[in-house]
Amino acid sequence: MLIKNTKVLLLLSLLLGNIYFAKAQDTLRLSLQDAVAKAMQNNIAILNSEIDLEIAQKKIWETTASGLPHLDLKTAYTFYPKVPSLPATFFDPAADPNAVVELGVKQNVVADLTLSQLIFNGAYFVGLQASKAYYKLSEQNNEKTRLEVIESVVNTYHMLQLAEESSVILAQNLENITKTKSEIEEMFKQGFVEKTDVDQLQVAANTIRNALNEIESNLQTGYNLLKIQLSLTDVSLLDLKDPLESDEALTQTSIQLLSAAFNLENNVDYQLIKSAEKMAQLDLKLAMSSFLPNIVGYYNHTEKLKAPLFDFAPKDLVGVNLSFPIFSSGQRLATLSQKRMNLEKSQNNQKFVSENILMQANQYQSDVKLKLEKYLNMKVSKELSEDIYSRTLEKYKQGMATSMDLMNSHNQFLVSLTNYYQSIYNLQSAKSKLEKLFNLTTIENQ
Repeated sequence: MLIKNTKVLLLLSLLLGNIYFAKAQDTLRLSLQDAVAKAMQNNIAILNSEIDLEIAQKKIWETTASGLPHLDLKTAYTFYPKVPSLPATFFDPAADPNAVVELGVKQNVVADLTLSQLIFNGAYFVGLQASKAYYKLSEQNNEKTRLEVIESVVNTYHMLQLAEESSVILAQNLENITKTKSEIEEMFKQGFVEKTDVDQLQVAANTIRNALNEIESNLQTGYNLLKIQLSLTDVSLLDLKDPLESDEALTQTSIQLLSAAFNLENNVDYQLIKSAEKMAQLDLKLAMSSFLPNIVGYYNHTEKLKAPLFDFAPKDLVGVNLSFPIFSSGQRLATLSQKRMNLEKSQNNQKFVSENILMQANQYQSDVKLKLEKYLNMKVSKELSEDIYSRTLEKYKQGMATSMDLMNSHNQFLVSLTNYYQSIYNLQSAKSKLEKLFNLTTIENQ
């Protein structure tokens, strides 16, 4: 009996251990750096952007190969219902007058092997430059995608940190309110306080419970969003490893960002608009190349399955093809004019975007400064309101404050707490926007 019970206990312990292990396996702990790294590996937008980069790389070789030697094999089957012929006496007067000499074969298979090499083509050389410029543009689009994904992941991570910490503080607050309510209920039973005092505390507890329920719902949505951003939908639970950045750390990182110098050349939107201008210039060159000749050299070798009696076609042939555009009724000139105007538009856009980015840099830095000042003010207000609430609660327990005083101080504390966490999120979001504008991917490179 003892052995049987021991086996049952052992089996239960193994099952429980497996359940715990599976649960641990389904929970993934992530620091902010881990989350960004996962996004760089798994995010669908980044994966597609990297595929676009590979396509652009293949495009360079496609364009390059079009100007390299090409070898083509062509075969043809021919059938002549009536083969041309001449009387045999044409070649030999002594031949039979009724005999004929066929000048070809009734059916044949002919194979042509042609080796061609582009010697000069203006569009080819412009195309080489354009394919490299297109690859550069794809690199910049990839960088822009990465920055956008980093910004969204960072904001989601910070939002979850704030929600988790808010949940902890509100849960502690609910515990304190519930404890105080129990004490007041005892005093009410003994006739020392009114029913209104108990009801006020019940209202306060209900308010906190509703807030906690709302946070719980937002947390679930936020974690699902983070899973999608990291392409980790197969993971059951995510756990945030990093603590919420606040106090001195948040202040210092904000000040460092405010003192950073802005380099327009590092901004990815500026790089993209410069590449667009480069593409417009190459488009103009391509239109100009349509006025230039096209020269191609070739070598051709022909083999026939059945050689006719008289075959004057040479087996080997070397030549050069030259084509030169002469007159197109103004079509090429009209195209050239359009490309010039498109280049002018690109130059205007480049100037406009540059000025706009410089304005954004000043605006975003001012926004970080404003959000930092507001955060510091909200931090002081939160500490003061928390102290006021604690002192009012003690006074209430001693009968030196009314239930209305307690509710007012409690509501003031909840409002200041909400404003405090909102100010942290606003500051972190403003920092993320500025880091993206400055192209400061410090989190990714840590």
